[in-house]
Amino acid sequence: MPPAPLVDPESIDTSRVLVDQEGIRRSNPQRFEMEQLTAIIELDLANKMIIGYKDVAADEFWVRGHMPDYPLMPGVLICEAAAQLSSYYCHAVQLHAEGFIAFGGMEDVRFRGQVRPGDRLILIGKGQRLHRRHTIFECQGFVGTNMVFHGKIIGVPLVGQEEPPGGT
Repeated sequence: MPPAPLVDPESIDTSRVLVDQEGIRRSNPQRFEMEQLTAIIELDLANKMIIGYKDVAADEFWVRGHMPDYPLMPGVLICEAAAQLSSYYCHAVQLHAEGFIAFGGMEDVRFRGQVRPGDRLILIGKGQRLHRRHTIFECQGFVGTNMVFHGKIIGVPLVGQEEPPGGT
């Protein structure tokens, strides 16, 4: 049985972009094939919540081989997208003066549906623990109103790393 949605997916308005991909790049260091976020659409500091999405394109690097003739977004990339969303939140609340929050692990992850080219993967993250040495976000992913993923994403700081190109 899936958990209750953190936010009613029918209430999410993806037409109002708060931060575009260029803005995400000022916080997150991933580039090229590893950029897994298209936009941030909500940042609710009072509730430690962030919502963003990934538009899954037909020319993603994994499409040709995962799976031939029936491309499915790999679960590890769905988790990476959730980790990037969580890392963006930590940067937005200035959890660290330098470096960034990196993907440190995951717990209780389940995949409940398919993500395919042409889909918009909506991601929701809610901070459960926000500490400078360790973060935990409850994350969920939706295609339309269908929950396709949920789990806890753990973040750890990479301090002493250079700021992302174009970073603040």
